[in-house]
Amino acid sequence: MSETKKKIGIMGGTFDPIHYGHLILAQAACEQFSLDKVWIMPDRQPPHKAGRTISRQEHRIAMARLAAEDDPRLELSLFEMERTGNTYTCDTLRLLRERYPHTDFYFIMGGDSVVNFHTWYHPEQIASLCTILAAGRPGACEGEALLRAVEHLRQAYGGKAYCLTVPSMDISSQMLRQLVEEGRSIRYYVPDPVRNYIARSGLYRG
Repeated sequence: MSETKKKIGIMGGTFDPIHYGHLILAQAACEQFSLDKVWIMPDRQPPHKAGRTISRQEHRIAMARLAAEDDPRLELSLFEMERTGNTYTCDTLRLLRERYPHTDFYFIMGGDSVVNFHTWYHPEQIASLCTILAAGRPGACEGEALLRAVEHLRQAYGGKAYCLTVPSMDISSQMLRQLVEEGRSIRYYVPDPVRNYIARSGLYRG
């Protein structure tokens, strides 16, 4: 009798800081694709953000852990943090498949990433190693544009890719860092434990 495979979503990012937009996206993936869990996987040093100042690893890990701790469907994963060198998505997925052979992985990304998927490192490998779940980004790729981008990904790489239905929320980590720097409130954008951690740690104050 064959073993039933687990269904694990992967949501990578710098999470600098993690916010409700991320958590709503994780919830939508769990509910719409019957995932067992979503792993919140902070990037160590994403290649496409080389040269940009990113908060120290311990801060981003702590915020992700606080955001995920009260939802049993979410789990902090340090898989990328513990690797060395550039952490390309295709390598991460290959290593995960080797370590967890009885798991199907679902890679969660924003619509803007789907549009630029051809610029990623070995996109054909990514498409062969996971199911891609794409969510629209206001002003970037949503609605019909998202549907076209997902269909193009399927046709170009022969992988499995689907759209996620999520509320349209124009919220970004960059916006939140700017709000904190300007001394404005980020309440209702991030979970209270994350907001309190940012205040205690003095993050983003310039």
